[in-house]
Amino acid sequence: MNRRDSIKAFVVGTVSAGVLAEACETADKKTIAPPATEAKAPEATRMPEEKEWEENIAKMKFFTPAEMASVAILTDIIIPKDEKSGSATDAKVPEFINFIALDKPDFQTPLRGGLRWLDLTCLKTHDKSFSECSADQQITIIDQIAYPQKVKAGYEQGAAFFSLLRSLTITGFYTSEIGYKDIGYVGNKPNQWNGVPDDVLKQYNIAYSAKELKECVSFS
Repeated sequence: MNRRDSIKAFVVGTVSAGVLAEACETADKKTIAPPATEAKAPEATRMPEEKEWEENIAKMKFFTPAEMASVAILTDIIIPKDEKSGSATDAKVPEFINFIALDKPDFQTPLRGGLRWLDLTCLKTHDKSFSECSADQQITIIDQIAYPQKVKAGYEQGAAFFSLLRSLTITGFYTSEIGYKDIGYVGNKPNQWNGVPDDVLKQYNIAYSAKELKECVSFS
């Protein structure tokens, strides 16, 4: 089972991606950010203050360009593009995480501190920041912090950061249009009921009246 299949099984098993958003929080619940796509809720369901707050955040940036570059690399390592659907960056997950950092300030220190830890670790090992390292070098450092139960001494901060980023990445991806399609989620959709099957009607010796057929079970 590849990385995407493992994540997908986890998401489906938890019923909804919203559960993931709650699981990754380390502070009191406030609000859950909208999906990573640009789709917006109907205006009738939104308070003016909520709409204004979201519009203000959309104009703000928490991450520096260098930090955003690292976030993009990390999220695509977690959910890469495959033959079925796009990557985390295709689903605008870095923008989603930027929104979360602004909407939930308690995430700012763990995220920025984790990115700083990652750069310092790479500078000590390769004399380069994380985003400047080769793909193989990046994977090598990620492999050392991706498994909390196996992390070695001195790498605890990196492991905590990566666990947080992974949770946010999964939440952002699977609440986007790309993520919906990746797991085959279609939501509530209207269907058509064509009435009781003929063999069942015959079994009980009953039949629909012309009025019932016209008004209730006849579809063109």
